[in-house]
Amino acid sequence: VQLQASGGGLVQAGDSLRLSCAASGRTFSTYLMGWFRQAPGKERDFVAAIRWITGGTDYADSVKGRFTLSRDNVKNTVYLQMNSLKPEDTAVYYCAAPSRLGIGVKLVSDYAYWGQGTQVTVSS
Repeated sequence: VQLQASGGGLVQAGDSLRLSCAASGRTFSTYLMGWFRQAPGKERDFVAAIRWITGGTDYADSVKGRFTLSRDNVKNTVYLQMNSLKPEDTAVYYCAAPSRLGIGVKLVSDYAYWGQGTQVTVSS
């Protein structure tokens, strides 16, 4: 499975961005797509996840009400719409996919495949 993330950039606080993650390869082996972010000097943290078939979603408390996930099953692409961005949202954002059905979605160890990351910078 190959994951290609895009859509990052430099914005001001309160602005919006939409990240995309396109999956290719053995995508039938995955059942959801997750997003994580990593700020300089900090650990990689869970942001959100969406299930391909049901569209069910999970969000970190820090982004609930501001970020929204959607997916296009035909294009094998997941979108992370980020609204009301804050300086603390500044990080490299990574999309990720698991290699098998599991019970967790919020840990780095739940995922086997990772995109290359896209930088999001929010200025105050």
